[in-house]
Amino acid sequence: MEAYLLDWLSLLVRWTHVIVGIAWIGASFYFVWLDNHLLAPTDETLKNKGVGGELWAVHGGGFYNPQKYKLAPTQIPEHLHWFYWEAYSTWLSGFLLLSLLYYVSPEIYLIDPAVADLGRWTAVGIGIGTLAGGWLIYDLLCRSPIGKNLNLLAAVLAVLLAASAFGLCSVFSGRGAYLHFGAMLGTIMVGNVFFVIIPGQRAMVAASQAGLPPDPANALRAKQRSVHNTYFTLPVLLTMISNHYAMTYGAHHNALVLIALTFAGAAIRVWFVERHKAHERGGRTSPLAAIAGVAAILVVIAGLRPVPPASAAAGATSVSFAQVQTIIQTRCASCHAEHPTQPGFFAPPKGHMLDTPARILAQKAEIRQQVGSRAMPIGNLTQMSDDERIAVLAWIDAGAPQ
Repeated sequence: MEAYLLDWLSLLVRWTHVIVGIAWIGASFYFVWLDNHLLAPTDETLKNKGVGGELWAVHGGGFYNPQKYKLAPTQIPEHLHWFYWEAYSTWLSGFLLLSLLYYVSPEIYLIDPAVADLGRWTAVGIGIGTLAGGWLIYDLLCRSPIGKNLNLLAAVLAVLLAASAFGLCSVFSGRGAYLHFGAMLGTIMVGNVFFVIIPGQRAMVAASQAGLPPDPANALRAKQRSVHNTYFTLPVLLTMISNHYAMTYGAHHNALVLIALTFAGAAIRVWFVERHKAHERGGRTSPLAAIAGVAAILVVIAGLRPVPPASAAAGATSVSFAQVQTIIQTRCASCHAEHPTQPGFFAPPKGHMLDTPARILAQKAEIRQQVGSRAMPIGNLTQMSDDERIAVLAWIDAGAPQ
């Protein structure tokens, strides 16, 4: 019953996380798009009011005319909408989901003894420390003299993020490392909202209400952090869905895969942001950022293509289906069965069952991917040996003879 209720709690929290995440990302993408499409007003009345840019749009049968002030209007309206609960709700639901899946039973998804034989509390401490430490280092960099040089800041952040990817992949399971890398970026994003963007906006509102000119430094800091957030978004989304694709986090050089795909997501987002401002360049946008991002993805795809191990090919003819079935029954079917016997599993993960010959044969492609990448068994809970992995791969690569 406990595992059943935990599954429901996980489902509901994940559902909430996706809903509020869509709201946050949607609002973020919209305002980046809006900010880059604003045109200088031609109406002298708007100019005199302090409007720096405006946009006309049509959507859902209505016409809209959003306007952006250079700093703030002379009088703050009674009803002023703030965008922050979407961000806070996304992080809170995400951290709860992270705790349910990775911290309640870290030996299942977080700890892989083949990577690092961590104690459960050590692993949880490293995970939480990564989230807090990532934000503190990032924030200090942005506030330091380095933060005033955008290109230098981007280079330093790229190096630190790459180091984080290597560090996480050297202590956690691939799945846990990817998720914590994304959670670190997500923490930085919500930290930007909570500690920089919203306080800066509150200060600007307070100054306007007091009849004082708002400090433009608050607007500049908020703009910088908002731009960072939009570039982090695609890498965060990648890590959120990566647990479904073992060929990424289960790769031998999974840190390099994570770095390359993070770069690809950021580069593609750079291209989209630049494309928003194409009207400033006669409708032209350089494709270099998009090409770099797509090229990085293609390199990863080529690098991860399945190649039968030499040892597996050499022993292909000597492995029978009966041997493979015994291995799978011993190492896999405790979870992947109609009625799992592995503690903590109420139902077979993702509905995959390997408890009959027909089910094994029907899912041999998935078995090869999971076993070959070492993503399964999770955390190697059932202690599958290298020889057993080689035998299963050899049998599949030989055509899965029965």
